[in-house]
Amino acid sequence: MSRQIIEPRSTPVTEASNQWKSWFTLENRFVPPLFITLILVIGHLSFGMLESYPKTFLAIAVSIVAELILARMFYGKWPHLASAYITGISVGILLRSPAFWPFALCSLISITSKYVLRLNGRHLWNPSNFGISVLLFLAGDIVASLSIQWGNYLWPMLVIWALGATIIWRLRRFHITCTYVAFFLLFAMIRSWMTGSPWQSEIAPITGPEYQLFIFFMITDPKTTVRSWKGQCFVAFLVASAEMILRLNQVIYAPFYALFMVGPTALAIDMWVQSRRVKILTTTL
Repeated sequence: MSRQIIEPRSTPVTEASNQWKSWFTLENRFVPPLFITLILVIGHLSFGMLESYPKTFLAIAVSIVAELILARMFYGKWPHLASAYITGISVGILLRSPAFWPFALCSLISITSKYVLRLNGRHLWNPSNFGISVLLFLAGDIVASLSIQWGNYLWPMLVIWALGATIIWRLRRFHITCTYVAFFLLFAMIRSWMTGSPWQSEIAPITGPEYQLFIFFMITDPKTTVRSWKGQCFVAFLVASAEMILRLNQVIYAPFYALFMVGPTALAIDMWVQSRRVKILTTTL
């Protein structure tokens, strides 16, 4: 006589409990927006890093509205707005201008780039990196970037680094951040030796909130990074190398421009290599 195995049935209470637990996992898409909001709150309460609440809210609003409209136009569906929120709040934090229009324009350019500048179904640039780089380059007389450090108060930086490292590690992107930071520190020492400037001044930028956004969100963006683990580490090294060259040439916004140039190029090459492998495999079979 065969024995029948009875599977335990999930009850509505169990299902509801599992749904609530899923909200508190690091795989939840709302975790990065909450983390970037934490950066904003800690940075603003500690140093008043926001230029104004209205400008930040404007950047977020334009980013979300643009995402909704373009997603409906291009794909006929409503998008998840976590990415748009991250883009908008990044623009609000990183941009500096006496006018309001750069915040709206930067968010609009950032979101539009996701839908227009695509290759084989993928956008090449991290949206906020693209928009901020374009505004800094084309409207440098009225637009600047956030440029403050945590100063002598280490606790805000330690909190952000601890939470950011945990989130990025769980998302399997910590190796990108770690590689970039390691080479940034190495190149900072080399720049100090080459230029004679104090090593503390060369290292100081990485302690600022703008770099927290850069290393935890821009350079690790899953949509705009190459596929392999080694490739991601190599690209992080190239970004740090390009940044060093730009800094030696007195380029103020070196990290943004370095990622702007290196990231899309590496992604396009990676996509071309992957397509060639698929063609070769198809031909062989």
